[in-house]
Amino acid sequence: MRPGREEGYEAWFHGIAADARKFKGHLGVSTIRPQDHTHPEYVVILKFDCYDNLKTWLESDVRREWIERLQPLIQKPEALQTLTGLETWFTLSNKPMKLPPPRYKMMLVTWLGVFFTLPQLNRLLAPFLSGLPVLLSQLISTGLGVALLTYLIMPRLTQLFRKWLYPIP
Repeated sequence: MRPGREEGYEAWFHGIAADARKFKGHLGVSTIRPQDHTHPEYVVILKFDCYDNLKTWLESDVRREWIERLQPLIQKPEALQTLTGLETWFTLSNKPMKLPPPRYKMMLVTWLGVFFTLPQLNRLLAPFLSGLPVLLSQLISTGLGVALLTYLIMPRLTQLFRKWLYPIP
């Protein structure tokens, strides 16, 4: 964003967010505002229920007009990322976001992570969860499993398989 244009950007953001809400499948808008003036970048997160509805919004004349209004307020063009699910597990730290790997590759690496994580986790937790109702036990073990996969296992597997997931053309 251009210095001194914060107020204009905020007004722009509220306008585009209001128009985005009118589109089919819209689930919400979030924004991450800059914390200091040395990095005056905003991150706007639009959520839609399915890719087709997101695509309709992205290709709409309404959005195109809002992006034209944005140009005097920003220093560099918008950077657009589309994330639809599992690919958020497949990001390489300290690297700009690339197109996600093919779904079959994401599925195989995820399967590998789940295959090795859940049996060991269940074996470790069994003594602690044995007296609990089955649903509560499953809630705890799956919650811990997802947390481990998200923060520990998948980042390491993504790094390990990076050349296969993101081959250099």
